[in-house]
Amino acid sequence: MASGRTADGKVIMAKVVMYSTAVCPYCVRAERLLASKGVAEIEKVRVDLDPIRRQEMMDKTGRRTVPQIWIGETHVGGCDELYALDRSGKLDPLLNAS
Repeated sequence: MASGRTADGKVIMAKVVMYSTAVCPYCVRAERLLASKGVAEIEKVRVDLDPIRRQEMMDKTGRRTVPQIWIGETHVGGCDELYALDRSGKLDPLLNAS
């Protein structure tokens, strides 16, 4: 079995966590890009439903805006930063790190 793959050959993706709200077009854009990269599961933290989680996000990032995205242990930032990572060719290796 190759590193970063399951026994049946599927690529193991890094865990993706996204702080988001219900009505956020940037969150939707970020999700679409991640889905196009093969990310099947995003752990969504809804900061509009839980003020404590919004404060947690702000403490971790120093930012108030959503989305705030982590891939594995790496804080990517928001939607614009996610797309910039993709354009620079750095998103795929980050997603495929295991």
